[in-house]
Amino acid sequence: MIVTLTPNPSLDRTIALARLQPGGVHRALSLREDPGGKGVNVSRALAANGAATVAVVPAGGELAPRFSALLADAQVTHDLVDLPGAVRTNITLVEDDGTTTKVNELGRDSTAADAALMLAAAESHLEGASWVVGCGSLPPGLGGEVYVELIARARRRGVAVAIDTSGAALTSVIAAGPDLIKPNHHELAEHAGRPLPLLTDVVDAAREIVAAGVATVVVSLGAQGAVAVSRDGAVHAVSHVTAPLSTVGAGDCLLAGWLHAVSEGASARDAIERAVRWGSAAVALPGSAVPGPHDVESVAVTSHPALDPLLAMSGD
Repeated sequence: MIVTLTPNPSLDRTIALARLQPGGVHRALSLREDPGGKGVNVSRALAANGAATVAVVPAGGELAPRFSALLADAQVTHDLVDLPGAVRTNITLVEDDGTTTKVNELGRDSTAADAALMLAAAESHLEGASWVVGCGSLPPGLGGEVYVELIARARRRGVAVAIDTSGAALTSVIAAGPDLIKPNHHELAEHAGRPLPLLTDVVDAAREIVAAGVATVVVSLGAQGAVAVSRDGAVHAVSHVTAPLSTVGAGDCLLAGWLHAVSEGASARDAIERAVRWGSAAVALPGSAVPGPHDVESVAVTSHPALDPLLAMSGD
């Protein structure tokens, strides 16, 4: 069982356009609606591949029934914390060439009492869980202490913790020493306070975090795949997507693939290959759709020790 907590969920509306022209009037080619937020996407990807998961999500008021119905359609077991206005609406514009433009709402103004309700709901599902995952941005009023407390509660119950967040919250999380963090290239560079133009630079920055007490750092690198760094070494995996449709949620699917693999006892190399396979399969799907077994089985991935000093980073 993998439990996810998404403090700042969203209803994701994805609109396909031939080409975005700022200031112009556009005709939508298609529209899809998905339950969103990083943790929700992780649970959706896990459920689509037959893994047991529970998504803990603050959602109340008029959007809660719609959000719950979409999760049910995705066969995601979920626990909605009754906080009206907690579900944002995010708009994604996707052009024919895969270029993605996002407009994300900030989210509900939240309090420490709101955080306590979310954490209590997540903790109620930890019995027998292998991982708990705290994912995404935090709504206005809350900071990294939410994820720090999640780490503490999971540790008391012997459950491994993965966190995917950024900025000041990421810095707070690193100090708390979770089992895994998953920044993207940009987020890692922001934390390191310096550019990371080469793969070796990325690995060095990740090793600094491992030295600070985080067991594993998985860094998503966009078209360059992903790298996993721990005290045992670093391994890099990459896959080529010939027809990208949308990058929305790809990093979340990558994290889901890693957790799915390590929950089965996979090695770091096998786990990073599965992670990149799931992330790459997501890029080939529209909007924030998540891949199932049929989507991932045909994705070819190569991996090797992350030692190539000439590999230049080109995206997140």
